[in-house]
Amino acid sequence: MAAATAKKTADNKPAAKKKEDMFIWEGKDKKGEQRKGEITAASDVAVKAILRKQGITPSKVKKKPKPLFGGGGKAIEAADIALFARQMATMMTSGVPLLQSFDLVSQGHENPRFQRLVLALKADVEAGGTLADAMRKFPDYFDSLFCNLVDAGEQAGILESLLTKLAVYKEKSESIRKKIKGALSYPTTIMGVALIVSTILLVYVVPVFADMFSSFGGNLPAMTQFVVMLSNFMVANWLPVFSSLYAVMTFFKQLKKRSIKFQHALERLSLKLPMFGELLVKSAIARFTRTLATMFAAGTPLVEAMESVAGATGNIVFYEASMKIKEQVTTGVTLAESMRNSGVFPNMVVQMTQIGEESGNIDKMLNKVADYYEEEVDNLVESLSAMMEPMIMAFLGVVIGGLVLAMYMPIFKMGENI
Repeated sequence: MAAATAKKTADNKPAAKKKEDMFIWEGKDKKGEQRKGEITAASDVAVKAILRKQGITPSKVKKKPKPLFGGGGKAIEAADIALFARQMATMMTSGVPLLQSFDLVSQGHENPRFQRLVLALKADVEAGGTLADAMRKFPDYFDSLFCNLVDAGEQAGILESLLTKLAVYKEKSESIRKKIKGALSYPTTIMGVALIVSTILLVYVVPVFADMFSSFGGNLPAMTQFVVMLSNFMVANWLPVFSSLYAVMTFFKQLKKRSIKFQHALERLSLKLPMFGELLVKSAIARFTRTLATMFAAGTPLVEAMESVAGATGNIVFYEASMKIKEQVTTGVTLAESMRNSGVFPNMVVQMTQIGEESGNIDKMLNKVADYYEEEVDNLVESLSAMMEPMIMAFLGVVIGGLVLAMYMPIFKMGENI
């Protein structure tokens, strides 16, 4: 009986799915015209069967020798995906067939890796799949929001319209990300340069002055004595100092990568930072409203949209607020009221959302809110840049200039005694 049970279990066990490979094919269609392309399938026999169903008589089918993203090429960035959406929307709006649009877009891009991605999408669509399903095979480049909107566009017959909205969404999101990254990296870069210059001065320049001062005799100014002591410490311990700094930075990165709690704590703290906290809050609101407006424009139900909206905000505080909004909306609370209850959205955002709900133009109102906060982010970045420039110059003057002044103070003192 046990053997029978085992046999039954084995019979019910689903067969393992055969690994699919990329195949290159050539053939002729019903009009006798030469065609070629790529298809993902389990075998060359499966490829030929797929082609015959499409009315193509295959003349050559062979496995693609290189993996999809092998063979060089730059990494595919978010800007490339935004450009892809924009180009596909433009082609389809102009009446170019979908499969031909893939060829034109891939040929117009210089990055071989991106070209292979586009051709892989074409191969799946050519094999009879949907564009959304093809994109879902590449989650590193097409997130759930992107795939869901493409799916909605295909089902409603408005794919080109939603691709245009996705292009706008990706372009604006990438623009905000770059501005924030630039605003945050500028002072960090300056601090790094100041650290390197100060180390060079302490290790190589100050010891020369120290040897010269020791031959003069007499007491050195307190500032000079401090710099000389710091120089002696750095010369004797520069390797342990930089090793410790590297170890701390590595530990911090690994802790941030491995500990979700630590990462969330940093995200919460970042919103409270002077100057930069306001920038991060406004950028999160811009992403929240822009994503939600895009989902509404595609006809996505609010409860389903909130999952994608939560992931697009980029901060745990707004993620948790979005999930709370989702729970409250499920129970019948209006979007505006649930946003007010979350405690993270300004009154203006809540009021605009309420007006949109009452007028039936919520996607337009949310887009206006997104435009406003994106402009606020631009203004904040400009203000921070203008504010930081004199502060950074003052910092460099104090650090670098202080070291140089400390070395010349004994020389000035000697000049006074002559």
